[in-house]
Amino acid sequence: MTVRQDQDQDRHVAEETVPQARAARELELKPRELELAVQLGEVRTVAAEPGGRRRVPRQEIERHRSAEGFPKALRTRLWVVGTTEGAELLGIVPARFARLARGGCFAPVRFYVNRYRVVVWSYLASDLADFADGNPELLTGRTPALLKAALDKHPDRRARGWRARRLDQLRAQAGDPWERAAVPAAVLDPGELARAVPDPDERAYLCALRPALVPSRPDAAAARDVVDDLLLAEDPDEIEWYRHCLAAALAQARAARPAPGRAHPPTAPPAPAAPAGERKPPEADTGRAGERAGERARPPRWRAWLRPRAWRRT
Repeated sequence: MTVRQDQDQDRHVAEETVPQARAARELELKPRELELAVQLGEVRTVAAEPGGRRRVPRQEIERHRSAEGFPKALRTRLWVVGTTEGAELLGIVPARFARLARGGCFAPVRFYVNRYRVVVWSYLASDLADFADGNPELLTGRTPALLKAALDKHPDRRARGWRARRLDQLRAQAGDPWERAAVPAAVLDPGELARAVPDPDERAYLCALRPALVPSRPDAAAARDVVDDLLLAEDPDEIEWYRHCLAAALAQARAARPAPGRAHPPTAPPAPAAPAGERKPPEADTGRAGERAGERARPPRWRAWLRPRAWRRT
């Protein structure tokens, strides 16, 4: 493709798309709501210029604005709750909600670090509705032995579940095999990444393509350290699982083309075996009161919306 063709393509993308800030206004969403909508795939985005922020196609905005129930229906799908409100929706006490979240029964969708350096997790209300519809026995009575065993093995799966969910989102947005390989590489620390990818050219390329799991990091050093810890795989079986994912993705990337700086792709080492019994890093929550200041109020008639036999989202 010539320089002129590149310029024409960039101009076409700019004409057919809008910045995310404008898209949020036209979709009647707050910036954090649009950010969540993009992560969940509710609002499609496209790449603009290299290194630039992704933009929202005009057709995508019109699709939502012409949909039945706009904007209430879209906001309802983006409704997030913390521990206290989540427990209320499920009709259980916050302590039981926290136990279910730590055990990986449902994954957080986002988090923030409060002024006490405590991680406050948030969940999609629709995820909780689906969980309650499929697992009513976990909402009453004694804690099942299976959940107790899960908590004994991993006392808190919330960060692990959030990472798994976020990597799934980033993998879906990746544009080519090397970008897909950079997704599992993003949660491995430098030492693990060096062991998984010995070739320095490939490793440098993956680091350059590494996606951001969070849009920004806190300004305060203490809070930033907390966030940095959440971005990396922790337990040995989780690390092994992402090394396995990276090995598989790297084999596909090498088959597509060598990394820059290499004339030929190196021979791939045998991929590590997937951890026994691990299909996907589990999920999991709680901060305390749960809702961050500035989040949108609950939808009207929320109790009716979450009443048994009407759990399924539309």
